[in-house]
Formats: sequence, C-alpha cells, structure tokens
Amino acid sequence: MSHIRIKALGVHHPSHSLDNEYYVRHFDERGKDIRRFMEHMGRKQRYIIDDPNENGLTMGIAAAQKALEQAGMTGRDVDMIVFSTQVPESLFPMNALFVHQAIGARHDVAVMDSNANCAGMTVAVDQASRSMLSNPDVRTALIIGSDYNSLISDPADEITYANYGDAACAAILERTEEDTGFIDSLYYTDPINIDKILYPAQGLAATLQRNTPGKFIQWLPFDANMALPPTFELLERIIKKNGLTPQDVRAYCLSQFSLANVLKIQDHLELEDDQMIYVGDRYGYTGTSSPFIALYEGIESGRIRRGDYVLFWTIGAGYQLVAMLFKY
Repeated sequence: MSHIRIKALGVHHPSHSLDNEYYVRHFDERGKDIRRFMEHMGRKQRYIIDDPNENGLTMGIAAAQKALEQAGMTGRDVDMIVFSTQVPESLFPMNALFVHQAIGARHDVAVMDSNANCAGMTVAVDQASRSMLSNPDVRTALIIGSDYNSLISDPADEITYANYGDAACAAILERTEEDTGFIDSLYYTDPINIDKILYPAQGLAATLQRNTPGKFIQWLPFDANMALPPTFELLERIIKKNGLTPQDVRAYCLSQFSLANVLKIQDHLELEDDQMIYVGDRYGYTGTSSPFIALYEGIESGRIRRGDYVLFWTIGAGYQLVAMLFKY
C-alpha cells in the first residue's frame, strides 16, 4: 500500500529582521501602546523584506531550492509543483510556473497556484497528498508556501504591521511503501467573519475600476476566541478517529498567529511543553507557511524525529479551520 511522506523541507527568510523595540517605538509615536499585544502574540523578532529585488516569489524559489538540495534531488525529479500564497507576485503567469523554470523541471509536470489564505500550505499539502494517492504517476510533489506579508500590512494597524513577518517554506512529498506519512485531515468552515479581514478591502473590481485606495489589509474587530471551541472539537476528533490520544502525538505544529492560542490549545488537550512547537517569537507570523516552518524548526532542533506523529492545525480568514495528521 502506498503512503505519502514528507521527504524534505526548506525554509527561506530575508536577512533583515526587526525586534519588538522598533514596533513599540513606531506605535508609541502614534499614541498607541502595543506592549501587552506583543506579549499576547508572543513576538520578539520577525524577518522583513527590505530588498527591492526580493518578494514572495523569490523567497519561494529559494525555499524550493533548499528543499531539493536537502532531499538530494533536482527539479527533474519533481512530478507536481504547487505554490500556495495569499500575496502572489504574479497572476499571469502563475507563480508555480516561475518555480518550474527556476528548478529546471520536466515538461510533464503539473503546476498550479493555490490560495486558502493562512491555511493555504496545509490545505495544499493535504490535497496534494490525496491527489498523489489516487494517481500513481505522481511520485513526488513540491509544495511551496510563501507570503510577502509586510507588503500589505498597514503601518497604522498593529495586528498586521507589528505581527507579521516574511518567509517561505517548501516541502517535498514522496510516495513510499513504508507505513508512514499522511494519515488524515478534517475541516471546519464557518463564513461568519467573511467581512472582517479583507484584501483588497473593496474587492478587486472596485479597486481597479474606481481607483479605490486599497494597498493594505483591512482588519476589522471581531471575537477571535469564537474559533477555539470548534478547534478543540476538530483536534479531539481527528486524534480519536485515528486511534490516538493527545499524548501520543509527539509534536503540534499549529498556526503561529498567536502564542495565546497555542497555549489555550495546550491547556485544553493537557499537553506537555515539549509537544508544542512555537517559532512565532523569531519569525513573526508568516501566514500560509507558519505550521510548516514550525515543523522545519522542530526537525532541525531534534524535537521531531522519523516515526513521530505530528498534528498540524491552522486557520484561514473568514474563517476555515484545518487539522491534518502525519506520521513523520
């Protein structure tokens, strides 16, 4: 029986970083104290693009090249390329086509861009894994998650400007006959907040037709805690469905949007500190890639090893929750 495992990962981020002091000073000058907010979100530093030649696409290509090198592969070994982003550098052609060119992939390779907002890379890995299981001709897939978040973060809004960072992660999926890899995924979708996080705020048509201002994300107030009860239920359900307990899962690679949410999930499931992989203090919130950067750092630090169960969870604007279970 075939299974789909994560063969290798690569991460790329800008060399330029900013610490909390920069953002505290920025908002102090505007009469807004964000110190408690920074503590709640769990931020210390974040990587920010400051090179006009760098963007979400260049970061994605760099991460892909690192993943291929880590796997001992070339672009000729890849059967599918998926580029997940909510800040695409190009709409025509798709970003994945530029990746195809950059890595020298074959002509018989499927390429596509995808967008499920911050849930995007998790959704892309889930859907690619299921596609590979149904198509024996696809033995390897390159999944890239990359967001140039600071490009569209409003300097007057601490939720985006002080919270987000820029980074990309690439994962190589591989068909194997070993009993490992992708196990299951579950979704919970409720568009109750569909009008709270908007970009472009007036929609693409109105922005282009009427020259409406809309450079930055519009983030309106809402109760973010409403997503926690269905999150708890989703995580409990996927664990129980697959014959495990929360303690059987070695690592929880969750959305890095908020340290407070990570701690609430830890408390609800009665998890140990070493089961929680949190890197949002160093990377900021990187959007689509954040659970997989957590996986990468967990592997690099030795906290995640082959054979460990890993549970991913993340949330997309609007909102949609995704839980995905792997045996790494």
